[in-house]
Amino acid sequence: MLVFSTLLDYYTGIKIYEAASKKKKAFCLWLSIGINLGFLGVFKYYNFFAQSFADGLSLLGLKADFGTLNVILPVGISFYTFHGLSYVIDLYKNRMKPERNFIDYSVFVSFFPLLVAGPIERATHLLPQIINKRVFNYFKAIDGLRQILWGLFKKIVIADNCAVFANTIFGDAAAYSGSTHIVGALFFTFQIYCDFSGYSDIAIGTARLFGIELIRNFAFPYFSRDIAEFWRRWHISLSSWFRDYLSLSTD
Repeated sequence: MLVFSTLLDYYTGIKIYEAASKKKKAFCLWLSIGINLGFLGVFKYYNFFAQSFADGLSLLGLKADFGTLNVILPVGISFYTFHGLSYVIDLYKNRMKPERNFIDYSVFVSFFPLLVAGPIERATHLLPQIINKRVFNYFKAIDGLRQILWGLFKKIVIADNCAVFANTIFGDAAAYSGSTHIVGALFFTFQIYCDFSGYSDIAIGTARLFGIELIRNFAFPYFSRDIAEFWRRWHISLSSWFRDYLSLSTD
């Protein structure tokens, strides 16, 4: 899937740039978007929606048995799908020129520190860093190692230990009081934040060892003043991706 997605967006990106008409550019763009989102929807969400739809029909007294897919979810499919889409959309919007070197483009799509848990990068930010020559910087490497250690601490020390208490409480919820459930919710709150942000810190620190700067993914979301600010601070790369690319127009 990773190889197919990389080849698809690499070639459709060139076709978008070389297209003689707006109509042909739009066709190539929507071809890439449709295939990418189609595979993402089938592999990641088909079973969920099929089962939910069947359960909904059963509440109405109707019996339905939709077949489910017994396949392993491709590793990192959400992240390399969003990477590829950002590339073709930026080409369509004339924000950049296509990358002709297939190796450089492949590294952008499959850059291993962020492939599994993000952050979601843009071609306009990451590709130039991959293409340009980099020189090892001792101080950046030290900063990267510090961030990796901080990420490991959040994941292993905080998140994993909070998970033990949260799983114990919610694994047998009927046996505990309401106040205990509140404590369990607090443990889960710290678990999910330190788990996700810890992985992001590890990815950002690892990339820094290679002289590459990734975008920040969390900015103390639990100190937000309201829900809107919370979502701006939580998984920043995803929320900003939707903000910048969902306004796509082919007019």
